[in-house]
Amino acid sequence: MNPTEALQTLESLGTEQNRKVYRNHGVAGELYGVSFANLEKLRKKIKINHPLALGLWASGNHDARILATMIADPAQATDELLEAWAASLTNYAQADAFSKYVVQTAAVRTMLEQWTGSDNDWIGQTGWSLLSLLARTEDSLPDDFFLSYLSVIETTIHTRKNRTRHAMNMAVVAIGVRNSNLQDRAIATARKIGKVKVDHGDTACKTPDAESYILKTVARKKG
Repeated sequence: MNPTEALQTLESLGTEQNRKVYRNHGVAGELYGVSFANLEKLRKKIKINHPLALGLWASGNHDARILATMIADPAQATDELLEAWAASLTNYAQADAFSKYVVQTAAVRTMLEQWTGSDNDWIGQTGWSLLSLLARTEDSLPDDFFLSYLSVIETTIHTRKNRTRHAMNMAVVAIGVRNSNLQDRAIATARKIGKVKVDHGDTACKTPDAESYILKTVARKKG
């Protein structure tokens, strides 16, 4: 499958209802409105295809970019590629999908360190989403690694941009449910920052209270 064939396939799978939903979530520009279920089917069919991923991302089409993050090869992710893709992000859904790709690459720690300090909303969101993903998946990292980021969140979250604030709040949650040693410290951070205001556009989405979310998640794990 080449980029032209992939785009034609994506176009055939799009629906007006999905396009409406995605636009309500802030997706602008060209999009087909492909469901995540259909994107997952394509991912399973295509598997890893880095050249195709590059072509899909370059198209600028929203659905194509989401699929690109799903089929790109983490082993071929250069710093230059990651920085270029990060700079061209246009909405929070792309940033979420992109972070799931970056966390699989060798450059994840370097990118996290750079991007958590970014003033660009989508790049900042990606950086903090990477922290959440590492908190959930990377058992080898010491608690001190996460504690340092909790301190940054406490002092800067309310000065950051919209979706970056949401990602920072969710990082508090991810750190708080990582282990019992970090739980109390994350809850203390949640209490210190208080309510985190995020504009979710014309959707029913909300940014949760981090303390409540941590406690509910931990209780569910124990149950």
